[in-house]
Amino acid sequence: MITVKNIHKSFGNRRILNGVSFTAEQKKVTYIFGTSGGGKSTLLKAMVGALKPDDGQILFHDTDITGLHGRGLDPYRKKIGMLFQHGALINALSVGENVALPMRWHTTLDDNIIKIMVKMKLEMVGLRDFEDLLPNHLSGGMQKRVALARALALDPEVVFFDEPTSGLDPIMTSVITKLISDLNRLLGITCVVVTHAVEEAMKSADKIVILYMGKVLAEGTPQEIRQSADPLVQQFITGSPDGPISFSASSKDYREDLLVG
Repeated sequence: MITVKNIHKSFGNRRILNGVSFTAEQKKVTYIFGTSGGGKSTLLKAMVGALKPDDGQILFHDTDITGLHGRGLDPYRKKIGMLFQHGALINALSVGENVALPMRWHTTLDDNIIKIMVKMKLEMVGLRDFEDLLPNHLSGGMQKRVALARALALDPEVVFFDEPTSGLDPIMTSVITKLISDLNRLLGITCVVVTHAVEEAMKSADKIVILYMGKVLAEGTPQEIRQSADPLVQQFITGSPDGPISFSASSKDYREDLLVG
C-alpha cells in the first residue's frame, strides 16, 4: 500500500534520512524502530504529508504524495488516520466532541448520525459511554484510546501511530498493542507504528523496519529479524547496553535531533 523510495531529509548540515526505502504492505502491521534521533519521527511526518523530503518518493498505491501540496493532500489525508504520541486531544472539548471533530470538518453527516458513529468508534477502543467526559478526567491510557477512536473517525485505510505506548504502564502497553492488532485483523486496516517497545513489536508485527543513522538497517518479519547475524540488529532487539551502538553515540544522536526539532 505504501512504498518509501530513497527518501532523504536534512535540517541544515544535519542529515536525518539518508536514502530510506521500504514497503508497508496492505492490511499488514509494520513496526518501525531505531535509536532516538535515528529519523523515525521525521520519516513518519513525511509519510503523512506533514513534511516534504528533500528527495525520493512516498507512494500511496500509485500516487506520489511528495508531489502534492496544500489542499492537494486532502484526498490522501481523508484516507489515513494518525495517533499522535501524546494524544493531542482538545481538552476544552468532551471525549465525544474530540472523536466527532474529523466528521464535522470533512463530512456532511447529520448530527444524529455523527453521534451514533462516535459511539461506535469509542466502543471499538473499549470506551463505551465515555462521550461526556473531558480528556483531563481520563488516565493516560484512556486518552490514547480516545485519540485512536478519533483517528478511526473517517474509516481510514491506513493508521499511523507515533509512539502509541509511550508513558504507559506494561499492562496498558499490551492493551494498546492488542488494539492495533485487532484493528488490523478485524477491519483490515493497514497500520504503521513508530515505537520503542521492541518486545511488543516483535510479538505482533507482520514486518519490522529498523532505522539506524538515517538508513534502513534491516527489514523483515520478526522471525527474520531475530535470526539476523548483524550485531547491530541483535543489539536493537535485545536492548543490550553492550554492543556496536554505544550509549554516548545514541545520546549524541538524541541531542542533535532535539536541536533540529
